[in-house]
Amino acid sequence: MKMGFLTRRAALLGASALLAASAIAAVPAAAQNLTIAIGGSVTSLDPHFYNASPNNSVTSHFFDKLLEFDAKAQLVPQLAESWKAVEPTVWEFKLRRGVKWHDGRDFTAEDVAFTVKRAPNVPNSPGGFGGFVRAVEKVEILDPLTVRLHTPGPYPMLPTDLASVAIISRHAGEGAATEDYNSGKAAIGTGPYKFQAYSPGSRIQMVRNDAYWGGRPDWATVDYRVISSPPARTAAILSGDVDIIDTVPSSDLPRLKEEPKVELTSIQGLRVIYLSADRSRDENPIHVTDNDGKPLPRNPFNDLRVRRALTMAIQRDALAERVMQGTASPNGQWLPPGAYSYNPDVKVPAYDPEGARKLLAEAGFPNGFRMVLSSPNDRYPNDARTAQAVAQMWTRIGVQTQVEALPWSTFSARANRQEFGMRLVGWGSATGEASYALINILGTYDSEKRTGANNSGRYSNPELDELTAKALGTLDDKEREDILKRAVKMAMDDVAMFPLHQLVNTWAVKKGLKHEPRMDERTRAMDVRPD
Repeated sequence: MKMGFLTRRAALLGASALLAASAIAAVPAAAQNLTIAIGGSVTSLDPHFYNASPNNSVTSHFFDKLLEFDAKAQLVPQLAESWKAVEPTVWEFKLRRGVKWHDGRDFTAEDVAFTVKRAPNVPNSPGGFGGFVRAVEKVEILDPLTVRLHTPGPYPMLPTDLASVAIISRHAGEGAATEDYNSGKAAIGTGPYKFQAYSPGSRIQMVRNDAYWGGRPDWATVDYRVISSPPARTAAILSGDVDIIDTVPSSDLPRLKEEPKVELTSIQGLRVIYLSADRSRDENPIHVTDNDGKPLPRNPFNDLRVRRALTMAIQRDALAERVMQGTASPNGQWLPPGAYSYNPDVKVPAYDPEGARKLLAEAGFPNGFRMVLSSPNDRYPNDARTAQAVAQMWTRIGVQTQVEALPWSTFSARANRQEFGMRLVGWGSATGEASYALINILGTYDSEKRTGANNSGRYSNPELDELTAKALGTLDDKEREDILKRAVKMAMDDVAMFPLHQLVNTWAVKKGLKHEPRMDERTRAMDVRPD
């Protein structure tokens, strides 16, 4: 079999693993406090509860993974020192020696097996991690530091998938609920920091893990705050109240660039801001009516002509230039140019309001209809402003659109219950390739197959699912990329989602600190170091 994927994305073995470990260990430690402020709300410290960037950023301080993504979305070893496919359907992972849980007990293969079983079975999860272990058919423990994962067919993406799954301890996790992680009782990881306190939606406090396998961390304590108001975040970094903020408001960038006490760091992001229509209802769609406010007998979003009309009515360059003020680029898919499986043949949809009106008339809506566009107002840069701009564009073609802007904590819970007709949301492809979205937000929702975990709109395209499965079972890198490009085009031809723009990730950091920006937009104490 061809194993190009192993050399390109996963086979960072032997010497490279030792170099990575020694590099981490060489970081000097300083007895200082670091204060971080983020815009997105942290809804849980259970690392398997909700696959959202704020949650993942925080839990990465407490919990490690077998593999991790570096700042540029490349795989590096973490709890696994090495990994290889010993057979087409069997992956073997050699675990790192001497790793201790925060309570001093040894990390072993039993913890990996427990994690694989627990990750897809968290009660009341609004969008969890089952998709990342769906291919694991059997866990085989050879010895305390060797584990083999069996898949029903060849599956080259398994190491990449596992880089999204935090490893939890069996002894702390057995019988533990999400509330036990939030209280700190079960928040016992192998990570560089230990739990100290958690105030939901407000603050997480942590202390240094002096026994961390990767070397003593820089910061004695970390104060991780949620400041949802963009002006308040800017004020906090300018006053010196915090050391670093994320999602810097675009309107404040000129001022911050001139501020001598602050430095900006940025990198092309993997997150696309997009719109998602509710496809779970055939009749009487939620928050969609005729122009008199009466229920519609059919869901207009299930008509491809309507979806095409809506996407043609969006002036994406105006969103990027005026709303985002140059901090985003228009996009017609969910990956930035240059990424593995980005399809250059899928263009940004042309702005054509007249063509949109004609398609609406063909679909039986010559006078349009009324709808609500729901959006978070504190999660993504200019999220509510973007929604308002799109609503105006749609209103111009006869689709009278009202915006409902909500705090992220409320929005995310309601989205999972399919309570929105149309919603604005973001998706960051942490793996740097197309299958992450194809499985989790565009794959048909199936709790048994563990697909569509974040597919709140319940979009379903069996042909797309088959193409995705074919790609994931293809070992050759080039052949798999070609299939994924076809899947991207199929999804966009079907208007499975409405991509708006790709974000550039920007942070503001106190002068004198070094920060490494990440493509996956995560804000972590491990990426900030004293100068």
